[in-house]
Amino acid sequence: MVTFKAEIERFGEKGEKTGWYFLMIPAAISAQIKADCRKSYRVKGMLDALEIEGRALTPMGEGDFILPIKKELRQQLRKDLGAIVQLNLEEDKDFKIEIPEDLELCLNDEPQLIENFMKLPKSHRNWYINWLNTAKTEVTRTKRLVKIVSAMDRNLSFGEMMREDKEKK
Repeated sequence: MVTFKAEIERFGEKGEKTGWYFLMIPAAISAQIKADCRKSYRVKGMLDALEIEGRALTPMGEGDFILPIKKELRQQLRKDLGAIVQLNLEEDKDFKIEIPEDLELCLNDEPQLIENFMKLPKSHRNWYINWLNTAKTEVTRTKRLVKIVSAMDRNLSFGEMMREDKEKK
């Protein structure tokens, strides 16, 4: 477990990260949590007295990472921009995202759908699952299920599927 302090920061104009609140994890500290890692990975531990698990660290280049801090988490911490947070982190090796039952049923309709899904890197499968699970209404969830099945039929990665939507607009 690595212990350190970080300030809650916020991106100004930063592409898709514009407006994100985050804690900076310098390369030296990240290397103590997971040595020689340059891609996103999950951590667990404590932010002040709040227990966390399965939180993704996002690479920022040069070995630095950020831990995004959504509004809900800031409210639980009772801290906002500029506040200092005590972090106790380690890699979360036990973190797994289960395939939702409705997605599994849809993908099992055709053998190539589930095969294409399972061929994806774990991180891509997790992006699809998280995207599906963040739907706020049943209508949105259904639309996302249809998009995922269509993407698997055409063997698209998550990024390819999302870019396809932006190109249509």
